[in-house]
Amino acid sequence: MTTQEPAGPGLPAAEQLSPVSRTALAVARGRAYESARIDPLFVDPYALAFVTAAGEPPRPTGKPLGPLAARLLMHGILRTRHYDDRLLAAGARQVVLLAAGLDTRAHRLPWPGGTRLFEIDLPPVLAFKDQVLAAHDARPRCARTALPADLTDPHWPDRLRAAGFDPGQPTAWLAEGLLVYLEADQAARLLTTVGELSAPGSRLLVEQGRDTSRTPVEEGLTEMTSLWRGGLGPGTADWLDAHGWTTRFTSLDELAATHGRTLPPASGTVTNGFLEAVRG
Repeated sequence: MTTQEPAGPGLPAAEQLSPVSRTALAVARGRAYESARIDPLFVDPYALAFVTAAGEPPRPTGKPLGPLAARLLMHGILRTRHYDDRLLAAGARQVVLLAAGLDTRAHRLPWPGGTRLFEIDLPPVLAFKDQVLAAHDARPRCARTALPADLTDPHWPDRLRAAGFDPGQPTAWLAEGLLVYLEADQAARLLTTVGELSAPGSRLLVEQGRDTSRTPVEEGLTEMTSLWRGGLGPGTADWLDAHGWTTRFTSLDELAATHGRTLPPASGTVTNGFLEAVRG
């Protein structure tokens, strides 16, 4: 079952998505690429449909991927599998996807009975997404609520509660690929709000930040990397630990070894990885 807040008249084309929102198409392309493998770490049956509906090529064309692009592709693949596993392991019957983009976990993961999942993103993103899902007769495997909202708007928690979110229940929060597009103060405000909405035992899944000022310039990637603002950077875990959470770090190298994948080489010191924070 899916419910959705009104998103305004008409369904926008993918061309109406903002530059940041369009990065979700790159994530979908990576998920489609992985889903087509003989031995995929996950299968997203709708990823290719999003890319096709947007009129974009299903996979990068032309010359081979540069080192940063290749590493980001593997990062996105391992990240997807890791968050799949950790969301299910959390055991929460209330799940919130912050800036959900073209995430289809509501439709493809085996959620326990009684799970309610909220997807928050900008109205054009959710309208495009639901248009494609409806065209493919996609059915969620939990109670899904798509909530059009801007996470920089201080009133989004009110809309979330009005949609049925219960702050008294433990929640599994996912902020996948989000904080890097926010300024440090925006990221801190968002995570402060998430903490205020989180009952003890709630979990937050998020990337460990990086120093985006040291991002190499690579042809074909600047359209995306120029949008990076860094969020809380390498201090993300420290910030969470100081604000009522207890964090655990899983490195990208650890995940690659676990799943038998080879990471493309990276220049300099790499601290890429993922945080799982538990609310005390």
